[in-house]
Amino acid sequence: MRYAALAALGFLLDALLGDPAWLPHPVCGIGALISRLEKLLRRWFPATPRGETAAGVLLWLCVTGASFGATALCLAALGRVSPWLRLAAEAALCGLILARRSLAQAARHVGTALAQSLDAGREAVGWYVGRDTSGLDKEGVLKAAVETVAENTTDGVIAPLLFLLLGGAPLGMWYKAVNTLDSMVGYHNEAYESFGKFSARMDDLANLLPARLSALLLIAAAALSGLDGKGAWRIWKRDRRRHKSPNAGQTESAVAGALGVQLGGNASYFGKTVQKAALGEEKRVIETADLARTVRLMNLASLLALGLGVLARLAAAC
Repeated sequence: MRYAALAALGFLLDALLGDPAWLPHPVCGIGALISRLEKLLRRWFPATPRGETAAGVLLWLCVTGASFGATALCLAALGRVSPWLRLAAEAALCGLILARRSLAQAARHVGTALAQSLDAGREAVGWYVGRDTSGLDKEGVLKAAVETVAENTTDGVIAPLLFLLLGGAPLGMWYKAVNTLDSMVGYHNEAYESFGKFSARMDDLANLLPARLSALLLIAAAALSGLDGKGAWRIWKRDRRRHKSPNAGQTESAVAGALGVQLGGNASYFGKTVQKAALGEEKRVIETADLARTVRLMNLASLLALGLGVLARLAAAC
């Protein structure tokens, strides 16, 4: 019951405040720890595939363990001062762990910038995606933004919400560490192929169930919000395994079907073209309004996840 209340409070705080610029975000601390440990481990371990793999495993263990342990210890210390102080601090952490409002703001940022000019739209979407954006046309900018919201519905909202419901802020911070490690070192390139392999695999594993649940919730949200629920179900069943990522294709295919547009396709990363499968059917050309539609899908799916999660916790307590 306590975890359900914390998750609900965190969801409310994220909706009201998002990530205030004046408040240090814990993910920044995780990122700084990753950068410092990476430098140390690369000096300590040989620059061979086996040595870099071992260093990457140790990096993952240290960062995830520290994120969970430090959060738990700090909350325990605050609880000795006052249980209300601990509750307030943990609720605030839960709000920072969730990123629903930030995702909605990112979509609006891209839409507003694109209305000014294509160059502004390219620059705006470049804040949120890893691909090269300088050569994108308007359709490419919109697809990149929609795909980002769709994919991050899992690791920005649904997955952290599930971990909060299971173990409060300490487990939520553990998940954010797993996710941050993947975003910083989980690349398929010369520098990180071996060093980041373990982090990438563990992120895939942590999101395996949440991604599939997110897709089903997005399909339900499409049906409830007046979008194409049947199309979302059909495209999800057909295209969810076409993506190179075992998880990203789950939500991207569901959103493509709900909107009736085609997502995916080849993209450029670090100057190299990466072959990516297309998801969905191009029944129409993607438009700026699809950004708001995707946010609406994410919002409703998030509310469904919270409601179902709280009900599950209440049922387990009975």
